[in-house]
Amino acid sequence: MVEIKKSTLIWIVIGILLVAALFITFKSANTGTTTGNVIDTTGWSENEIMNYEMHGTIPARVSGSSASSGSGMVGGC
Repeated sequence: MVEIKKSTLIWIVIGILLVAALFITFKSANTGTTTGNVIDTTGWSENEIMNYEMHGTIPARVSGSSASSGSGMVGGC
């Protein structure tokens, strides 16, 4: 049976983790955002736009496909 040194095994594990981290990083960077999911903010007040940008809340008066069916939060805290 081939005996592998402990330090060699540690470097192999570090290499595998590095490759996995790079793969996940590039995969998430390539997903990007699409323009199909942009919410139309025309007619919103400055306060509503600020609340959407800072907190992800969508005004209750907004209807249609752009409003979420849940709590009204896009990202939420």
